[in-house]
Amino acid sequence: MVYHSSFVDDTGITKACGCPLLPLKTHIRGPAPAFDQDKADIVDEAITFFRANVFFKNFNVKSPADKLLIYLTFYINIALKRLEGCRTLAVGTKAIINLGLEKVPVPGEPGFPFPGLFTLPQSQEEAGI
Repeated sequence: MVYHSSFVDDTGITKACGCPLLPLKTHIRGPAPAFDQDKADIVDEAITFFRANVFFKNFNVKSPADKLLIYLTFYINIALKRLEGCRTLAVGTKAIINLGLEKVPVPGEPGFPFPGLFTLPQSQEEAGI
């Protein structure tokens, strides 16, 4: 069974390329609003559903949050591949930090993994979020 995001109601949520900027449990400032530390955010959902969802070839998108769930599942997969050869916590931490610092292609750019799933950015500001 494919697991879908519980963040179905996206009223009042800012979107970038058709993807909602859902609240996150973080102390780092960014475009996403802060979230209650006691509740699961979209990243928690992606980690929880990763094992089950990674086995499915098809995923029926039911809400914009499902698009984000697909992208986060892809990102987790890349992160796990980067950690494969890491022998120590320090090396693994450095690999994940470097992954986070890499330039990520946005919809419409070469190398973007999901052409057609997200809308093209309407401005440079939207592409930079």
